[in-house]
Amino acid sequence: MTGWADCRLCGTPLRQTFVDLGLSPLANSYLAAEELARGELFFPLHVYVCEQCLLVQLPMAATPEEIFSDYAYFSSFSDSWLEHARRYVDAAVERFALGRESRVVEIASNDGYLLQYFVERGIPVLGIEPAANVAAAAVERGIPTSVEFFGAEVGSRLALEQQADLVLGNNVLAHVPDVHDLVEGMRLLLKPEGAITMEFPHLLRLILERQFDTIYHEHYSYFSLLTVERLFGDHDLELFDVEELPTHGGSLRIYARHAGLGEPEGRLVTLREVERAHGLNELDAYLDFEEAARSVKRDLLAFLIAAREDGRSVAAYGAAAKGNTLLNYCGIRADLVDYVVDRSPHKQGRFLPGTRIPIGPPEQVLETRPDYLLILPWNLRDEIVEQMSAVREWGCRFVIPIPQVTVLD
Repeated sequence: MTGWADCRLCGTPLRQTFVDLGLSPLANSYLAAEELARGELFFPLHVYVCEQCLLVQLPMAATPEEIFSDYAYFSSFSDSWLEHARRYVDAAVERFALGRESRVVEIASNDGYLLQYFVERGIPVLGIEPAANVAAAAVERGIPTSVEFFGAEVGSRLALEQQADLVLGNNVLAHVPDVHDLVEGMRLLLKPEGAITMEFPHLLRLILERQFDTIYHEHYSYFSLLTVERLFGDHDLELFDVEELPTHGGSLRIYARHAGLGEPEGRLVTLREVERAHGLNELDAYLDFEEAARSVKRDLLAFLIAAREDGRSVAAYGAAAKGNTLLNYCGIRADLVDYVVDRSPHKQGRFLPGTRIPIGPPEQVLETRPDYLLILPWNLRDEIVEQMSAVREWGCRFVIPIPQVTVLD
């Protein structure tokens, strides 16, 4: 790996700020009640853009072992994410002609939320998940899962057993500090005619829609199509297709294979040109984002302060990592947001890191009847509005913070 202040893609020293969000705790380090009497560790959330290869990145303030060994995020608690996974499996099985003789390996497989749909079809799978507590949930569901971090060494070892027809990873590429080790591991594991699919938030959407809350310490890198193509090309892998997805406020699903196997799909060529049209191949396109984040901060604080001064109560929905970035950067505490609710029992009864806002079950909203419900995981707004539609009975209104404060009628 390069030094802490060197680009993890090309090794160039990092000097140019993309956005500085101040100091923040680890986004998934939720607190138990007995921990409230102690201090917390805060780390710089200062993101740079490499002046040479234009990879947007966060220098490693905390190691993956510190972040992921005991993890609070379980994918299966989002209905829309489960449906997203099911649709992906249906499409992948058809596109890559997967069957009982195939092998599918998922990197960062979480609680088996996706691999379960391959298992239902009788397709052999293996999950790689570093968080032991989350992996245990997958094993209980009958999903073979290895508790370890994936890289070249693991990929080489697994390839000796059996190479994979399909290697996939959803929202893991951004979570790995040594991206070259990860991609080399996938190359070693992949069959000569196999395919890789990876999903990650699209940097273009992050910039255009001011999604600074997508930034937190477990996200080390923020990829455009142009930078991810360079990364895979460094390992003799080529992208042959790409999909633009609505997930996480706008994501890419890239398709990769060993180099030299054919021409790319047209939508890959088209998206390259879209990114260039928005200037993502030039440094200037990255220099105004910090002011965009500050604008969101000012607007949200103004709304919450005005609501309080008007005697209105505000609760939040979703103890999400992106919400923790938003609340900590904006300096929002329980004086402006009374509490947050979340469906995950792993978070209920705990407190948000940094802000220390208490986390309760969704039923708490029905009991306290707030005037506003701030949706922190705004990327799931439709799902949450439907789940919590009963709040409209007493006139409660939903509030979306990104890309600007929006109060839903």
